[in-house]
Amino acid sequence: MPAWEDYKKTARERGALAFELFVVETTPCADPQQLQAVLPKHLAYQREMEAAGSLFLAGPLSDATGDQMQGSGLIIYRAKSMEDAHTLAKNDPMHAEGVRTYTLRKWLINEGSPSFSTALSGQKITLS
Repeated sequence: MPAWEDYKKTARERGALAFELFVVETTPCADPQQLQAVLPKHLAYQREMEAAGSLFLAGPLSDATGDQMQGSGLIIYRAKSMEDAHTLAKNDPMHAEGVRTYTLRKWLINEGSPSFSTALSGQKITLS
């Protein structure tokens, strides 16, 4: 059994969830005008992945102070494998057109208790 599968099995035996997601950290590598030009295609791709059930969460990251949005972003995909997750990330227009680079990691979620509250007509979601 591969080491990753063995780790998941052991986590489950200890009572952990062992829910697998794939985390993409995306970093700009082009000037702001180039990024802005690709942004509409990127957002359309995100909506498409969300509708397909592949996009779990996505959004920009702040700088170390938490005061400024630094240009990096985080995308969390649902995928069957690392290869499938790479395909999702590579097909994002930001990456496909070379205006952002990315790193991809598998994330095994074991613990936590997220709560969601939604107000659909108010377009509001609260995560606590």
